[in-house]
Amino acid sequence: MARTSTSEVALGLRYLPASVKLPILRQEDLFDKLEGRGVRYIRFQWVDYTNITRYRVIPLTAFRKLLSASRPGIALTKAVFGIIGASVAPGFSSTGEYLYTPDLNSTRICGYAPGHACLMGWFEEKLPIRDNAGKEVTPKLSLCPRGLLRDIVNKGKVLGVEFLVGFETEFILLKSTHPIEAASNAPWSASRALLSGSAVAKCLEDIADALQNSDIELLMYHAEAAPGQYEIVTGPLPPLEATDAVVFTRETVVNMAAKHGLRATFSPRVNADNCGTAAHAHISLHPTSQRPTNPPPENPNTNRETTMTPLERSFLQSILENLPSSAAFTLPTAASYDRVQDGIRSCGTYACWGEDNKDVAVRLTGPPGSHHIELRTIDGTANPHIALATILGLGLIGVEKGLELKIEAIGGAAVKLNAEERTKRGNVVPLPRTLSEARDIVRQDTTINNVLGQEFVQKYLSTNEAMEKFLKGDTAEEDRLRSILNY
Repeated sequence: MARTSTSEVALGLRYLPASVKLPILRQEDLFDKLEGRGVRYIRFQWVDYTNITRYRVIPLTAFRKLLSASRPGIALTKAVFGIIGASVAPGFSSTGEYLYTPDLNSTRICGYAPGHACLMGWFEEKLPIRDNAGKEVTPKLSLCPRGLLRDIVNKGKVLGVEFLVGFETEFILLKSTHPIEAASNAPWSASRALLSGSAVAKCLEDIADALQNSDIELLMYHAEAAPGQYEIVTGPLPPLEATDAVVFTRETVVNMAAKHGLRATFSPRVNADNCGTAAHAHISLHPTSQRPTNPPPENPNTNRETTMTPLERSFLQSILENLPSSAAFTLPTAASYDRVQDGIRSCGTYACWGEDNKDVAVRLTGPPGSHHIELRTIDGTANPHIALATILGLGLIGVEKGLELKIEAIGGAAVKLNAEERTKRGNVVPLPRTLSEARDIVRQDTTINNVLGQEFVQKYLSTNEAMEKFLKGDTAEEDRLRSILNY
C-alpha cells in the first residue's frame, strides 16, 4: 500500500485516501494471481452478529465454476446472523435462504494457511423482485453487516467526507485455559516478553510474516501490559477494507497461535487485576476530491480551542452526543463492561474526549493537519463491520447538521469531575455500565434506529441478548472461561 509523508506533518506518516492503493480485480486477473500463489481452496467467509467468523471451503476449480453463474453465490439459511451455539435467537427462522455473493476485491492470500485464500461477500435476498417498471432487480439486504457499512460510507461521500481507519488488534496468548495461564508475564513493551527462540516470539514473528505475505500493511507489534498480552498495529484503509483486514488479522492471530500450541483470545478482561483487551479504531476524516452531491450546512466555525478542522469537530460532537447508544454494538458482551472502568487507562465511563488522554472514550491524536480520532470504546468481541458502521453513521449526523464542537476536552479522568463540572464542560454524559442497560438505551433511542435501520437493530438486540445468556456461567470464573473460549 502506498503512503505519503510530507514536511507539513510534524511527526509520523501522513496517510491520505488518494495514497491508499486498493486492488480492483477482474475475474481473469484473480485466478492468475491465485494460481500463481499456489492457492487450491477458497475460504468464503462472513462474520455474524455475535462476531463469530464462519466460512465455507470451496476448491478453486469449483469456485471458478461458481463465478461463471449468471448470479454467483452460495445459499445460506436466513438464521445465519442469529445462530447461538446450536440454537437460533428469537426473531430468526431456519426457513428460507439468502444468497451470499462474493466480493472479489476482498480476496486475500491466507498467509497462515498455505494453499488457501479467503474473501468476503454480500448477503442478498435469494429471489429477485420486480420494480415499478416491471424490471427484475435484486433487493439489498438491510441485515447484511458489510452492506450496512458500505451504505454509510457512501452516504459520507455524498456529504463530501471520506474516511481512513486503522485498527489496533490486542490479544492475549495463553499456554492453558484449564487453568487459565498466560504465555508470558513480562510487562509492557519489555524485551522479556519476546525472548529469542521462545514459542511466543516465534508465534508473533510468524503472525507478522503471514500478514505481510497477505498484503496487510504491518506497522508494528509489541507486548502490552497484561500477562501474555500483545498488540498488532496495521496501516489505515477505507472503512470496508479496514474492517475486512481486522477480520483477517484476527484469523491470522488465532491460527498461528494454534500452530505454536497457544490459545489466542480477544476476550476483553481476562485478568481482573490487570489491563483489559480492546480493539481501538483510529479514524481520520478527509474532504472528497469531488464536489459533494449533497453538501451539508457549514460548521459555524466558532470553536477556537482546538486545532481540529470544522469537519472533524462536527463529527466528534455527534459521536460524543450519541456514544451511549453505540455501546451495545461496540461493547457487546458482559465482559466488555469489566474492561470499561475508570482510572485504568481503558476509556473511562463517560462520553468525553481529550488530547492524547487514555482515560477518555475518544482520544484526539496526531499533529494538526493529520489528526485522527481514536475510538477506545470498541473491543474484540464486536463485529467490526457493525461497530464501525455505528460510529461512522452517528458521526455523520454531526456533519450533516454542521454541528460545532461544544463538549470540551478533558485532561485526566471525567469521573474526577463533579456533576456541575461535567455539565459546564458541555454536558459530559455517562456511558452504560451493563450490557442490559446498553440495550435499553438503544431501544429508546430513535437516532441509532434511524442510522442502522429498525429491522437490523431489532434482530441484533435479540441476538445480543441470547448471546449474553449463552456466555453466562454459574460463577464469575466460568463467565471468564466462556468468554475466552468463544473469543
